[in-house]
Order: sequence, then structure tokens, then C-alpha cells
Amino acid sequence: MEKRGLASLKMLPNMNEHIKLMLNEKIVLVGSEFDGKPFIKAMLVSRRESDNIFYFDSNNGSNRVAHWRENPAACVYFYDKPAYRGVMLTGTMEIINDLETKKKHWRSSMKAIYSGGVTDPDYCILKFLATSGRHYFMFQSEDFKV
Repeated sequence: MEKRGLASLKMLPNMNEHIKLMLNEKIVLVGSEFDGKPFIKAMLVSRRESDNIFYFDSNNGSNRVAHWRENPAACVYFYDKPAYRGVMLTGTMEIINDLETKKKHWRSSMKAIYSGGVTDPDYCILKFLATSGRHYFMFQSEDFKV
């Protein structure tokens, strides 16, 4: 299928708005690749900066963070179950450990997970930067650039 810009999606009227609404989902599927195998898990979006930048809270000691240290390629999948619609964004995942960024993302409720607080060495931020995407709806899919 021919790749087109997001503004040119013609599958349904107002498709851009449908995709943008889906990007507000809080629980998404996040994928990584390690040792030639795909891995996926559900994660909570902690912050959305734009249509192509999403943040997640994570653990420096997790398998997923180890995957992205080895290979930053990542994808994030947004799924609307009632409409059977999906949007996959592909790009890269950056692991952030600087204290200023961690402070911006910190919530007091996270103390239950990270007993050392915002300075807990296991606490990190993941920053996903999307470069392209694919939208699926009503038996049609189309690629787009972000």
C-alpha cells in the first residue's frame, strides 16, 4: 500500500481526529526486539508530550529496559476494542535517568513501587519517539508518517 501523510488518510471522514483520539489511551501495548525475537507488554502511558512523544515509568532492572539498551527500536499499539480499531506507532525508546526529568514525572503514589523515591536507582523514565505509524479500521490499514 502506498505510504501517505497523516493528512491524506481517506478511509473515513475525520480520520485524523479518530487517530488523535486513540493516542489518548492510557494503557497501551509496547513492543521491543531482543535476540531476534519480538516482545510485547501492556504499559501505562505516564505522560504524552505530543502526537509522537510518549513517556512511561519503568525499572532500570527490567528485561524490557535491557532490550532497549541493546536495541532502541520500539513500537506502541493503541487499541479501541469496541470499534476493533488500532494504531501502531513505530520509533525508538530512550532510557532516561537524569534527576530533573525523573522529578517532572514523579508522583507520590509511586513511593509504593520505588521505596527510594525519585532517586531510587531502579526508577527510570522511558521516552518513546514515534517516526511512523499504521492505522487499522474496517478491514483497511494504511501507513503514515508522524
